[in-house]
Amino acid sequence: MSKIHANAIELDYEDHGTGKVLLLLHGLGSTKKDWDAQVPFFSKTHRVLTVDLRGHGNSSKPKDAYGVELMTEDIKAFLDQLDITKATFVGFSMGGAVAFQMAASYPDYVEKLVIVNSGPDFNDMGSIGEELLKSRTEFLETKGLDPLAKEISFNMFPEPHQLDLRTAFETRCKNNDYNAYYKSFVTLMDWGLGDQLEAIPTRTLVIGSDMDYTPEAFKQAYVSRMQNASLKIIENSRHGVVIDQPEAFNRELKKFLDHE
Repeated sequence: MSKIHANAIELDYEDHGTGKVLLLLHGLGSTKKDWDAQVPFFSKTHRVLTVDLRGHGNSSKPKDAYGVELMTEDIKAFLDQLDITKATFVGFSMGGAVAFQMAASYPDYVEKLVIVNSGPDFNDMGSIGEELLKSRTEFLETKGLDPLAKEISFNMFPEPHQLDLRTAFETRCKNNDYNAYYKSFVTLMDWGLGDQLEAIPTRTLVIGSDMDYTPEAFKQAYVSRMQNASLKIIENSRHGVVIDQPEAFNRELKKFLDHE
């Protein structure tokens, strides 16, 4: 692990392999360990960077400065520090929001875009978003982070054979700083690209799961608004597809990367 000073904070990251750059961005309340099943596979052919976003893992945890826009500025500064001018961005859940914002704000940096079980408008998801914001905020304020980590992990990995995955994810989630998690969550739910989505020129793959929190139709609706995007649904998978179906996910991502 290494640290880089970027945008007035410290970002903890790992750097594996050589070649074209693949930047992997994790989900809310997690860390770069979301990508443990991708790094060994893709670092054979690419330079793979994984980073703990602000407020997460071993990166800085500011008191008040959170939000997708700030995380995007962090990532731009991070790439600048490493003299990287172009990368394929792969963003899972909250990481997908950061990848989307990067493609909208700094398209020259984004060679290809991969969005995993995420969306372009967390602030405009209808009843799904409203219920998530209300229920999770109330849960955090009344019960705390540990019970929330247990519930989220069970919902993501409920099968008996997924016990190890569930336990590992729950531990990652429990280790969050409460304030950092809370502010990352509420600012994420206040974020959206709106009409900027249609202006993104980047070749994009959206990967969804058949049992994700949002249905296939939700993802197809925003894919159809984009200039150059396609959707792939992975079967027998919940929200954490990069973890619960890594072989199928890696296969689809490789196919996309290989196709110029």
